[in-house]
Amino acid sequence: METKVLGGNHSILDQYLAEIRDISIQNDPLRFRDNLNRIGEIFAYEISKELPFEVNDVQTPLGVATVPKLVQQPVLATILRAGLAMHNGLLRIYDRAENCFISAFRKYTDDGAFEIEFEYMASPSLDNKIVILSDPMLASGKSMEIGYRALFSKGKPNHVHMVSIIASKQGVDYVTDNIKDKNVTLWLGAVDDEMTSKSYIVPGLGDAGDLAYGEKIDSK
Repeated sequence: METKVLGGNHSILDQYLAEIRDISIQNDPLRFRDNLNRIGEIFAYEISKELPFEVNDVQTPLGVATVPKLVQQPVLATILRAGLAMHNGLLRIYDRAENCFISAFRKYTDDGAFEIEFEYMASPSLDNKIVILSDPMLASGKSMEIGYRALFSKGKPNHVHMVSIIASKQGVDYVTDNIKDKNVTLWLGAVDDEMTSKSYIVPGLGDAGDLAYGEKIDSK
């Protein structure tokens, strides 16, 4: 698995990363969602450099231009619910893409511990397709692994691009240790060093789903 970290290179992405982390800005859910959306667009552009293109002639009003065109739109898969805003950004770029939605949740035990469990998936056939699997936070890495393995219930993709905006070092290690497929690329915005006992990334940004869509009551 190849891992690519896009943040920290003094690009506009770093500005958006700063804003989604900033507690003084997070009280505006619209701005938070818009920033996730814009970050999704940046990831989509960078991933496009890895996709297959073919050269075609395009008729203009004044002649014929020879230009590369995308051979195949990827399938956009996201893990609900936090991934929706970033998914919309990816979808703005790959505007003819098929879409896949995966529901996973934290199942708590009496002592407050939890496991990530797969619940539901809506997807087209993924046979021989390129899939972009997105989840804004890669904390323990278990949700991403579950989402990745769920894809194969709908076929065998040619390549899977896994995208997270902020990851913990532990989560990156977990994913790279447990997913050995060479046809997988892990795309990250930033990697933070710490994670709490409740699997929140430090410094991170908090709960991306709550910040984007409002607080929820966890099932226990």
